[in-house]
Amino acid sequence: MLNIDGEIVNSKPGDFGPPILRLGFRPFFLAASLFAIVAMIVWTASYSFSVEFYFSPLSPNIWHAHEMIFGYTMAVIAGFLLTAIKNWTGEEVLRGKSLALLLSLWVIARILPLSGLAIPIEILALVDVAFLLILSIVCLLPVLKVKQYKQAGIISKIFLLMICNVFFYLGVMGVVDEGIQWGLYSALYMIIALVLVMMRRVMPMFIKSGVDGEVKFTNRAWVDNSSLILLLCLWVADVFTVYDQFVAATAVLLTILHMIRLSGWYTRRVWSKPLVWILVVAYSFIIVGFALIAASVYLDVSPFLSTHAFTVGAIALVTIGMMSRVSLGHTGRSVFEPPAAVFWSLLILTLAAVVRVIFPLFNMDLYVYWIGISQLMWIVAFAVFVYVYAPMFLSARVDGKDG
Repeated sequence: MLNIDGEIVNSKPGDFGPPILRLGFRPFFLAASLFAIVAMIVWTASYSFSVEFYFSPLSPNIWHAHEMIFGYTMAVIAGFLLTAIKNWTGEEVLRGKSLALLLSLWVIARILPLSGLAIPIEILALVDVAFLLILSIVCLLPVLKVKQYKQAGIISKIFLLMICNVFFYLGVMGVVDEGIQWGLYSALYMIIALVLVMMRRVMPMFIKSGVDGEVKFTNRAWVDNSSLILLLCLWVADVFTVYDQFVAATAVLLTILHMIRLSGWYTRRVWSKPLVWILVVAYSFIIVGFALIAASVYLDVSPFLSTHAFTVGAIALVTIGMMSRVSLGHTGRSVFEPPAAVFWSLLILTLAAVVRVIFPLFNMDLYVYWIGISQLMWIVAFAVFVYVYAPMFLSARVDGKDG
């Protein structure tokens, strides 16, 4: 039986073991934030200090790119979906021991490349892909059960991300020549698409409920529809063709369209609410990313700046913002009054994105230093996040409810 908040009222807090296993956001958000620290420490040691690591059959830069997408980001997505689907459908997803088993697959896939052992790539691929396949299935089943087919579009992107990961591993194995690039960059575009869909769903609502006073929004269907079509075109052209001029022109159009959309949602009152302004900044970095794709063609700007506008900027900021908000709400705390340290976590990560993406535009001679500073800020930001939220993940809801 459900209450008006979509919670299963005949489910008791103790039915699924310790608090960490009572809802998907708890173990996966904790794992994602801890891994964000560990993975960046390893990458900083490798890139900035030339420490040699053996990443199984992967080069250090390929390991870094893969783990930021399929490690950190997928853990956040898993935690979000396993929590949201219960609210959407009123059906249990994974909790207790079954949740622990799914998390174990994710953890094993992260540990194997760092183990220093000569793990066959086939084993690593099997574990990593199995995690995404099982996640897709357990998210899809409750949606189909209650016939909420509109949610299937979001969940289908998890299956598509699994396909991207398959192509990545086929590339590593030498089966598909362009598999690594196809897999990584297609996954990046899939995640950007997922972020934009979720932004369209929740961002106006979060702004309206999060700021003081009345807010009027302007939504344009032609912007929504054309931006999705153009993003599909950009993905295909950028990843699978060499039509640079078409890629640049499409990126310019997307820059303009998303500026129009964001302007329809913007109010200066967001800047008093950290869990609101972080979404505005994250969206802004998506726009910057599109602009930098065009700049890489027209102005010979490094293409890695657009990639990191999407990753360190948009994806990292929206994920830490959503983790911060979801964790407060689902542990019985107020999303309108986050702990003071949350502001600093969000601000430091925002500065990390600015240093990594914007500073090199003015001085590429210091590029390696900008990267090092950004890496340090990333580590500090997530360390603050873990300090604030780990106790929440590990303890029961403050209101005594299930979840």
